[in-house]
Amino acid sequence: MADEFTPEERAALAPYFTNLDGPVFALVNLPEVVKGALFARYSRSPKSLRRLFLDEFRTAGGSAADAARGVAWPVGDAGTKRAEQLYERVFVEYGDDSVAQLGGVHLACEGASNILTKVLEWGRLMAYLEQSTRYIPYDDRPGGRYRYHVPAELDDALRQRYVAALDGAFDSYREWLPRMRAFYETKYPRDPAESDTVYRMTIRAKALDTLRGMLPAATISHVGIYGTGQAYEQLLLRMRAHPLAEVRAYAELMLAELRRVIPAFLKRVDLPERGGVWSRYLAATRAATQEVAARLLEPAAPEPREEVTLTDFDPDGEVKVVAAALYAVSALPDDELLERARKMSLEERRAVLDAYVGERLNRRHRPGRAFERTSYRFDILGDYGAFRDLQRHRLLTLEWQRLTPHHGSVMPEAVAEAGAEADWTRVLGESAELHDAIVVAGLPEVASYAVAMAYRVRFYMEMNAREAMHVIELRTTPQGHPAYRRICQAMHRLIAERAGHRAIAAAMTFADHSAVELERLEAERAAARRRAGA
Repeated sequence: MADEFTPEERAALAPYFTNLDGPVFALVNLPEVVKGALFARYSRSPKSLRRLFLDEFRTAGGSAADAARGVAWPVGDAGTKRAEQLYERVFVEYGDDSVAQLGGVHLACEGASNILTKVLEWGRLMAYLEQSTRYIPYDDRPGGRYRYHVPAELDDALRQRYVAALDGAFDSYREWLPRMRAFYETKYPRDPAESDTVYRMTIRAKALDTLRGMLPAATISHVGIYGTGQAYEQLLLRMRAHPLAEVRAYAELMLAELRRVIPAFLKRVDLPERGGVWSRYLAATRAATQEVAARLLEPAAPEPREEVTLTDFDPDGEVKVVAAALYAVSALPDDELLERARKMSLEERRAVLDAYVGERLNRRHRPGRAFERTSYRFDILGDYGAFRDLQRHRLLTLEWQRLTPHHGSVMPEAVAEAGAEADWTRVLGESAELHDAIVVAGLPEVASYAVAMAYRVRFYMEMNAREAMHVIELRTTPQGHPAYRRICQAMHRLIAERAGHRAIAAAMTFADHSAVELERLEAERAAARRRAGA
């Protein structure tokens, strides 16, 4: 039964609720702490949300006449204080973490190194957008210096060497950008029918893609994050335990700004007996694991591996997916369905999967959760630029090893074709020498800042078949960077050939194995069509 409100109550509610009569409505113009507290009260009160707002969070005063003039009854300090008191009791005292999921913040994180951005983008339950080296040139010098982070841990001598080496890398990148664009303009002359804007954007993207491997991991970026209070708390606890000074300092900056918006959600972060203990636990387990690894793993060069290796899969994975596909439309228990699926012929199992997958009109049409019944674990040795793009996928398990120059590097063929190989080799060589010098100084974690993005990093990605479909189809689209396209094309082949899950691989109908020379061309054409139709 819908609530009935007096004219004055309706005037008080109107600025904060998108409608006053229906059962579905949104909250607007309220502090995050108040919105979250209102929802938290749902579990302990028989009242509707709008009635709770009037009874417990509204500041007295105002009138219908005020509302008519655009002056609303304010929530004010009293309502916000009430919300904070509720969080204090439920969240801090009772330990009910779920209430910290009820408020969120858009946070801009600027001037972060490409080492720090990977820390920021660790959490699964957050949303990120990052400034891209694929679309933005890094040849400018704001304030007279290139855009890279200088670690506070370096002493004066190492700092001078570090700055000289990174300035040299950026100088070479800056020098080669116009030359690489000219090279591609000669190699791929513009079709007279092609839009000049589309052509220029495509050529620029191709040049940026080719040269980004010269840039060091210290290159700074901007990241936009949206997350809940709980997600930010987890992120900050990890950051405060991190071995790098940049990460720890950034955690303090983030905490200060987040407390301007959702202070009640983050009270535990720097309490010594709460967040302090938690962060010390994370730091201690990292140190202990490093110590035991040094003791038990003999220092030796790793065995050679392909760029992508499928290290674990379930040989019965397709059978299990068939059983899972039938679960929701049958009355049989899970184990009996699995036995039935095992006894089916290949044709019968294919019929189940064909029905479950259906006719996919685009890559966003994905089958349901039955495809989560089997998983794949890939060990990858890809360049750091490709890793940066793949690391942002969140509905999977991904971890990486420290970035070093010791796994070799990847050089696009166009670098040699354009005559840039000598400069490329020099930049990467100086990067490796600087890395090793910083390691010798006892700062192995800091040394990764110096490593050029063309160097390879080892990481694994473990995902179920449904997420594999998403990752592979998204990252093999023609407009994708050649480095991660190659990695995800290999994943697709391994699922079919190594795991033998040919039906699952066949369901990934939008996995693209075509060879593309101007990756961004079709995407830029599509963007131009959208602009023209706007």
